[in-house]
Amino acid sequence: MANAVREIEVKYRVTDRAALVRALNDRGCVFSEPIRQDDQAYAANGWSYGQSKVGQAFARLRTENGRHTFCVKKPYDNELACAEHETEVLARSEMHLAILAMGFYPTIRIVKTRQTARLGPMLLCLDEVEGLGTFFEIEAMVSGDRPAGEVQQELDAFARSLGVGLVRSTETYDSLLRAVLPSQPG
Repeated sequence: MANAVREIEVKYRVTDRAALVRALNDRGCVFSEPIRQDDQAYAANGWSYGQSKVGQAFARLRTENGRHTFCVKKPYDNELACAEHETEVLARSEMHLAILAMGFYPTIRIVKTRQTARLGPMLLCLDEVEGLGTFFEIEAMVSGDRPAGEVQQELDAFARSLGVGLVRSTETYDSLLRAVLPSQPG
């Protein structure tokens, strides 16, 4: 794991979107136009909600502007610190069948509208998640063996320095949606 690049993030429920955008604009951030993302999340057969995600592989099939991507994430330190591998695929329906054949099952469908901005090494994501509301994610790509918790503390310090209403969440969107839509598989 020492040489692998990991995506490490922090996530917040946003209580005042306009105040957050103003604070980020004041720091020089310019957000992209909104993009709709339609994600199907998958878990490995044998895993279910309530079990730890650490050390388990999870898949995602995303459609954005007619483009499909397949991603596998494997959390190492916590749910929001993952080794991640992503590639474009030509056909969503065929990739769905391939994911099932690999021993995964569909869990939650996550549909969101995302705007992004870059600030130094951070990717900032402002998400409107159907069924959940507004969220703010800060992501950093980290190589080496730097502890995820240390990186997350630095990202959290940046978020708190903005001086706006944010409520930190340590769960992924699929887990948050599962909590409000308990009739979903998994």
